[in-house]
Amino acid sequence: MNLTQRDALYPERETMPAERAADNKRSRRAIFLKWLRKMHGWIGLWGAVLGLLFGSTGVLLNHRAVMKIPAAHAQESTLQLPLPDPTPADATEMVEWLQRELGFDRPASRVRSEPARPVAWGDKSLKQPARWSAMFSSARMNAQVEYWVGNNFVSVKRSDNNVFATLNNLHKGVGGSIAWILLVDTLAGSIILLSITGVLLWAMMNRRRMLGAGIGFAGLAATVILAMQAM
Repeated sequence: MNLTQRDALYPERETMPAERAADNKRSRRAIFLKWLRKMHGWIGLWGAVLGLLFGSTGVLLNHRAVMKIPAAHAQESTLQLPLPDPTPADATEMVEWLQRELGFDRPASRVRSEPARPVAWGDKSLKQPARWSAMFSSARMNAQVEYWVGNNFVSVKRSDNNVFATLNNLHKGVGGSIAWILLVDTLAGSIILLSITGVLLWAMMNRRRMLGAGIGFAGLAATVILAMQAM
């Protein structure tokens, strides 16, 4: 049997390398898709609980003014606390004393010291004394401190949040600890990765790529237009 006769009897021998290459390509694609699906699923599972929290509080924040949702509210109280003897020398010393006196578990933020300055009062010019201020905040409560230099007391206005207001503060990152901020950063990263893996999965499993691209660009355009109108 010569070479021509053998090729006529076994034509598959000529196509085996091409078929093997195609099989290898399909195998690599299948492996990549399997890995992409697993990653998409695990990332979604990690962000599911936080996504539920941020989604529900986002609805409350988005509609709190129009719908006047009474869910989130705070109970306010005011205290005038006599200064110790000797009187604190500056704003930093005052807030350190207040933290010990009132038992705040976190240091103050936004500590400010405004110097005395002249202010117009009708046709007169009066001198306004120096003002020290600070804020103690957490997701559950907020305390604003104000002291006018020369007084013998410091004013503290405290707001204690209910459960919904606390959740809203967590949503906005108000009063959150460093650990909470880092946890929320992982959720933001998860959303980014979910978007990327979701687009890749859709592109690799759906042949209507032009339709998907149109939907994506339409969503992007609507987001940009509405954001510019809201500014």
